[in-house]
Amino acid sequence: MDKILSSSLAETSRSSYLARTQTRPCLDSGVQIRSIAGVACRHTKWTRSKALPNPINQSIAPHHWTEEPATSVQVFRPVLVMKNQPAPPPDAPTAAVAPGDAADVTGGAHEQPAALLPRAGVMRRRPALVWAGALLAVLVLLAACTAAAAVSISRRQHRHGGAPSASAARGGCDAFAAGRWVVDESYPMYDSARCPFIRDEFACARFGRPDTGYLKYRWQLDPPCAQPRFDGLALLRMWRGKTVMFVGDSLALNQYESLLCMLHAAAPGARTTVSPASGKIDPSYTVRFEDYNVTLVYYLTHYLVDLVAERSGRVLKLDTIEQASNWLAADVLVFDSWHWWPRTGPTQPWDFIQEGNTVVRDMDRTKAFTKALHTWANWVDANLLHTDTKVFFQGISPSHYRGEDWGASAKKTCMGETQPLNGTGPYPGGPIPQQAVLRSVLAGMAKPVYLLDFTYLSQLRKDAHPTKYDGGIFAGDCTHWCVAGLPDTWNVLFYGALTGQF
Repeated sequence: MDKILSSSLAETSRSSYLARTQTRPCLDSGVQIRSIAGVACRHTKWTRSKALPNPINQSIAPHHWTEEPATSVQVFRPVLVMKNQPAPPPDAPTAAVAPGDAADVTGGAHEQPAALLPRAGVMRRRPALVWAGALLAVLVLLAACTAAAAVSISRRQHRHGGAPSASAARGGCDAFAAGRWVVDESYPMYDSARCPFIRDEFACARFGRPDTGYLKYRWQLDPPCAQPRFDGLALLRMWRGKTVMFVGDSLALNQYESLLCMLHAAAPGARTTVSPASGKIDPSYTVRFEDYNVTLVYYLTHYLVDLVAERSGRVLKLDTIEQASNWLAADVLVFDSWHWWPRTGPTQPWDFIQEGNTVVRDMDRTKAFTKALHTWANWVDANLLHTDTKVFFQGISPSHYRGEDWGASAKKTCMGETQPLNGTGPYPGGPIPQQAVLRSVLAGMAKPVYLLDFTYLSQLRKDAHPTKYDGGIFAGDCTHWCVAGLPDTWNVLFYGALTGQF
């Protein structure tokens, strides 16, 4: 298998999807890639709407100046000119200003003795000098305002790893970026010791983490966002008779077990059934809230696409997704991927990568991730477009193994960290590049998919990892998150998205 097979299939074209989605609403909003409820970008109804023009690429050009007809004085006012609209030429003629009008500007048109009047040449030049000075002052002020706006936009671009969201550009609520971590003494939302669903790798309190400050932080949204409120009983009633499935790697499991604890705390007396009873994930694990007829499933898949054991070895197939037939019964799907794509050496679970008839030993991991995402997106569009299934994708969860990412020394990790990185500016380590890939793929889909864009707010939580308090499963874990802890905030925002709170 050392050589690349000669016959290579061309990559499946997605032009039909792009053609269909260039006119769909609510693309790439910081809160969502797709509106679940329709054109208005609200989520109070699970309905699908006809495609409308996509506002994401609208932009506003710099201010241009227009001149109003003069009466006693000339008045210049800035107007906004939309992109590609021709601006007035810089040498456009201006109306003449009478000497008497110039006197009005300087304080009145009272007659003065001839000896005190300026010479005729000075009188003719004064109006031009006055207006030139005024125009210069306004332009300086305009430049300062533009610079301030650019700083604000660049912060949002940094948080999202790409262009600012459409909702942010329209003045809407960007609940995943517009906020800060604040101490809330009413937190945590539940006692982790009373939750029966937490695995050892997330059970920081069980294994003796001595500090509790990491449990007390709440994500406080900035205006105009309203603070979302989680109601576990309301969620159980909303999901009555439905199946909710989390599909992905251990970061999806992290959010899944947090949600189980939040629902259990809301209905502590509710009867639950676990399958399999051993708790083993092979490849799925199910908890059913019997009194509400709600089923929550976790399905383990590191790459979303198929990983197949063949005679030649373990093959990661970028263009097949046969395992997805197990996801069709779900009413709500939450996906995630990326964490396993960069792995090499002994922890890499595949020997070859295949696309079509081409088999290689390795390739650029971001390129492979992109191809796999397109395969997943094609499956979603082909199988879920005309269904009522609600689809979400978890933003890429960050790790904290390099202190330089948050302004500490390069050798520093999350070990011993007890406070978040709090601020309103960009994360020092920058956005995760693959987040932009994810946003781009979701934007090209026909099926509305809501991006739970947790990346930025999680980058600030260097204090929220299990570190060594994980039952000895990992050696200094700065990838996963304690439960209770940060994933509870993920689920508060998930609930807000489900119920249209922003």
